[in-house]
Amino acid sequence: MKSAILLGATGLTGGYLLKILLNDPKYDKVKVFSRSSVGIKHDKLEEHLVDMLKLEEYKNDFHADEVYCCIGTTKRKTPDKDLYKKIDYGIPVTAARLCREKNIQTFLVISALGADANSSIFYNKVKGKMQHDVLEAGIANTYIFQPSLIAGNREEERFYEKLGIKGMKVFNNLLIGSFKKYRSIRPETIARAMNKCANAGYSKILIESDEIKEIASA
Repeated sequence: MKSAILLGATGLTGGYLLKILLNDPKYDKVKVFSRSSVGIKHDKLEEHLVDMLKLEEYKNDFHADEVYCCIGTTKRKTPDKDLYKKIDYGIPVTAARLCREKNIQTFLVISALGADANSSIFYNKVKGKMQHDVLEAGIANTYIFQPSLIAGNREEERFYEKLGIKGMKVFNNLLIGSFKKYRSIRPETIARAMNKCANAGYSKILIESDEIKEIASA
């Protein structure tokens, strides 16, 4: 039996992953660090309601066999670039450094397709820098997931993203060969792939969207 820490459990992918972990007999404890409650009760669930931007202040409770990081925001939800960076860069990198400090050997994090520390696009650059600094933490089993557009229903309204998802449904079948990785992907698919990599490993650190689907369906 083992334990896991989940960051971002109130989000779309994190919500699916939480259900997977709670129903997985390999885990006897799932610690959720979050700003708000996930709103469920379970014998395995241990909630820590914290300021996620000050995660290092709660390191005394940061003990587990694995850490899953599903933290992420959007330009529409977080238009302030400084805050966006604190969330999408700061939280995952802090979590990775805590893993190193606490000798946690497995860290899984969601990034994005197109992440590039040298990109001229702010959001791709932030994700790229996050990936770089996560890897700098030197955790033995690090897996960085790079999904394309995540297609799923959210409680909050994301009008333009919904338009994009509808458009992707039309174009998905046209994306073949090396372009398959640009097809939209379901959040539950990402969650399944993360869980499988944590338990069975994978040959690559950076896992693009089409590979995520292959792992999840294997």
